[in-house]
Amino acid sequence: MKVRDLSVLIGVIVIIVMLVVPLPGGLLSVLLLLNISLSLIVILVAMNTKSTLEFSVFPTLLLLLTLFRLALNVSTTRSILSEGEAGGVVDTFGSFVIGGNPLVGFVVFIILVIINFLVITKGSERVSEVAARFSLDAMPGKQMSIDADLNAGLISEKEAKERREQVEKEADFHGSMDGASKFVKGDAIAGIIIVIINILFGIIIGIVQMGMPFDEAINTFTRLTVGDGLVSQIPALLISTATGIIVTRSGGKDNLGSEVTTQLFQYPKLLYIAAGAIFLLGLTPINFFLTTIIAILLAGSGYVLENQTKEMEIPDVEEDVQVESNEMKTPENVMNLLSMDQIEFEFGYALIPLADANQGGDLLDRIVMIRKQLALELGIVIPVVRIRDNIQLAPNEYRLKIKGNEVATGEVLLDHYLAMAPGIDEEDGLEGIDTKEPAFGLPAKWISEELKDEAELSGYTVVDPPSVVSTHITEVIKQHAHILLGRQETKQLIDHLKESYPILVEEVTPDPLSVGEVQKVLAKLLRENISIRNLPIIFETLADFSKMTNDTELLGEYVRQSLSVQITKQYTKEDMSLNVVTVSGKVEKTIAEHIKQTEHGNYLSLDPETQQNIISSIHEQVEKLLLQEETAIVLCSPAIRMYLKQLLDRYLPHVVILSYNELEPNVQVQSVGVVNVA
Repeated sequence: MKVRDLSVLIGVIVIIVMLVVPLPGGLLSVLLLLNISLSLIVILVAMNTKSTLEFSVFPTLLLLLTLFRLALNVSTTRSILSEGEAGGVVDTFGSFVIGGNPLVGFVVFIILVIINFLVITKGSERVSEVAARFSLDAMPGKQMSIDADLNAGLISEKEAKERREQVEKEADFHGSMDGASKFVKGDAIAGIIIVIINILFGIIIGIVQMGMPFDEAINTFTRLTVGDGLVSQIPALLISTATGIIVTRSGGKDNLGSEVTTQLFQYPKLLYIAAGAIFLLGLTPINFFLTTIIAILLAGSGYVLENQTKEMEIPDVEEDVQVESNEMKTPENVMNLLSMDQIEFEFGYALIPLADANQGGDLLDRIVMIRKQLALELGIVIPVVRIRDNIQLAPNEYRLKIKGNEVATGEVLLDHYLAMAPGIDEEDGLEGIDTKEPAFGLPAKWISEELKDEAELSGYTVVDPPSVVSTHITEVIKQHAHILLGRQETKQLIDHLKESYPILVEEVTPDPLSVGEVQKVLAKLLRENISIRNLPIIFETLADFSKMTNDTELLGEYVRQSLSVQITKQYTKEDMSLNVVTVSGKVEKTIAEHIKQTEHGNYLSLDPETQQNIISSIHEQVEKLLLQEETAIVLCSPAIRMYLKQLLDRYLPHVVILSYNELEPNVQVQSVGVVNVA
């Protein structure tokens, strides 16, 4: 344990001992001077801190200093009442203040007590209470502001975390100060009571037990009481003032001395007005010579400050122009223009209320939830979405860009609701503006708020505009997740996995697979809507098969088979049944025979006519599943799954291709059609 830490612990123990054990006068004098010194240090530190959190230990320190002062009060009271003296410091302070007149000295002391208790202590207590209340009330707003800056890309995840911690610390500090100010108030009250006890009981003890004459008893115990009270009230006054300074600080960027002088004298011309007013005051019976000197000093100070301000302004302007000119010449300034946001969401001016929290918009909060949802579903951290308005777009239009390329557009009417039919022919014709649901392309209508209840009773699915936009964003990001997963993002996932599975990661990368090759495997899974959240299983598979091949396409197939439990759960119903379209043996044989193997990988080489026949047959059979509102799934053997998917990607990208090895044995597969060719 460090010496400083040990000294604090010993100090607390000594304070407790002082409440019980009598102390000699010499030691009391040392401790009283130490108390004044500590109080002076505290107020100086409070004046020089730039923010309240720089002195976050103040509430606890306030308690310890208050306890120390009360322990000294108990010790000096014991010494005064038992021995009629309490050391040289108490006697000197009492004699200096009384000055031969006990009544005047006592009145002066009472005034000091009143100032400390009624003015500084009461004010600090009230300010602490209000600051604590407003700090707690402002926490949700500050947290939302941090989330908004994070989603807008203005700050990083690390900066957001630091700002959240600072908000929490500020709330904790103000809450602690609210409670600590009660210690100061209690200390002031205890000081008054101790003074009354010292005088009354001191006079009684002096006359009855010590045999002093009445006049001598009054002089002696009044002097000692005033001296003791003064030695206690000076530190109490300093600590109370420090408390007031700490709780009234309002987030300045400099210490108290700099801010007071800078802000108080920031308008030098006002000193001329003050000088004129003081000079006119001298024309009254007030001392003309004295007021004239003060007026000259004020006017001279204003002149000096005004010249200093002018001298400071000129270089600043020149310096700013020079810096701006130099920045425009540097290549770094041009390079900054080349940076590109991963995801951008732009919207027309009529959709500004979607993102403006002051108008009730919650798009920022929804995007935060989208990022969390996709992290759970896909296993990747979606980059921050940059949100901005664009006057080049139509008022109700929005568009989504990924890596600078437009990938989706849509249009919403903020004063309407989107109603989607339940899949039946409705003859009554719900009034509204015909459109398509942007995420899935379903036919829909924009209806007014008055028709919302009627549409819901008719079986329509009614969605508000913010939900339409957030659903569209979610689906588009899902479809392009494999594009968002680059090598840098893959490295972050690997580093995160390495914290829990270091040996597993070392067996896979950087040898035999580089980060780029791991990224290709993961992107292949995301491209087919397979979550990569279960990285341990994925890396276990890569560790097993990467020694045999470094073909990322083939490694992706092995990983899919190892994720059979996940894939089965993703596509089967609750009763473990699955309706699929199967591939005939003839088609599988045809595909297998036309797989070309090269040193750069394998690929399917079919003549155009055969390709078209297979695609047409699959499209025809898949339509049967879609009519039954089933997911379009084609089931085939593991040997051709990869090549069949490559064949369909351009024409039927939404058809799911599964192999037998990707399904658990307990799945009840029901074939609704067979892919065949003539």
